[in-house]
Amino acid sequence: MTAPEQHGHTAEHAAHAAQSAFPPFDPTYFASQLFWLAITFAVLYLLLSKWVLPRIGSAIEERRDRIADDLDAAASMKSQADEAVRNYEQALAEARTKAHGLAAEAKAQVDAKITEETAEVDAKLDAQASDAEARIQEAKDKALAEVDAIAAETAIAISAQLTQLDVAEADAQKAVAKAKQGA
Repeated sequence: MTAPEQHGHTAEHAAHAAQSAFPPFDPTYFASQLFWLAITFAVLYLLLSKWVLPRIGSAIEERRDRIADDLDAAASMKSQADEAVRNYEQALAEARTKAHGLAAEAKAQVDAKITEETAEVDAKLDAQASDAEARIQEAKDKALAEVDAIAAETAIAISAQLTQLDVAEADAQKAVAKAKQGA
């Protein structure tokens, strides 16, 4: 083929192409297009139903099972946590009761010790008071005994100064004893 023939042949082909419709829309090709569409659909359907969809379904099923297992585990953990809270609250209540009991026992022991020490101190004070009263009574008796002697001496001294008489000590003691009985 020569260049002008080639050129003419391409021109003819271009003219024919310009007159014909787009091939997918050309009714002469519909039968073959429908045939290949059916084959492609059947292959895609088989691929999806036998290979892709089972994998997706198993993944969904695994996920659903995992979620159910996680929910069961969460419910189990929640019940364990609730049980732990109940045990903690019970232990706390027991500890409070025990602490109150120990405090009451310690208070009773302290009160008993205070009562005991108070009784000991009271006994010591009573003994000291009795001793002091006995010493006071002894000093009082001694002073009263000496008062008679002092009164007799004072009577001798007064009578000596007033009357210039010497009074015997025995006479002065008799006079003091007589005056004491009269009072």
